[in-house]
Amino acid sequence: MKTLLVIARAIDALNERVGRAAMWLVLLATLISAGNAIMRYGFDLSSNAWLEIQWYLFALIFLLGAGYTLKHNGHVRIDILHGRFSPRLRAWVDLIGGVLFLLPLCGLLIWMGWDGFAASWAVNETSPDAGGLSRWPIKLAIPLGFGLLLLQGVAESIKRAAFLMGQGPLHEERVEELA
Repeated sequence: MKTLLVIARAIDALNERVGRAAMWLVLLATLISAGNAIMRYGFDLSSNAWLEIQWYLFALIFLLGAGYTLKHNGHVRIDILHGRFSPRLRAWVDLIGGVLFLLPLCGLLIWMGWDGFAASWAVNETSPDAGGLSRWPIKLAIPLGFGLLLLQGVAESIKRAAFLMGQGPLHEERVEELA
């Protein structure tokens, strides 16, 4: 179990770094959005590329931040029930839910997302809009984001199993507690 906990800590560190980097994408998306609005309404200049990069960044924020959010226990759940459970029962619910639902769903989305990315890459797919961007980079973000979420799901499962076996504490910090 000690080796698995070391792996879980490495996954935690990876998603912490990626999640913190993804936070900067919020500022970048805001600046691009403001700049695009100023150019469009102030100077009557616009480009589909600037519009598309905004939704690419929006997608990246969520895809790359999903593992970070799971690490910090920030995903939506039925807190009215989950919050009333004992720590041990919460650990069981999280472990079973992760293994039966989260990990298989992430695996499926990685597989399907990879096929979508590969097809896009093969034809060098670009936006059908004039001046639009290549589509394969954002399609690559789908399996990458779900891969990070899958890894964090493995880490959380390891930590819950260790807690249930009496070999580690159960850390249940919330994202809003970090601010």
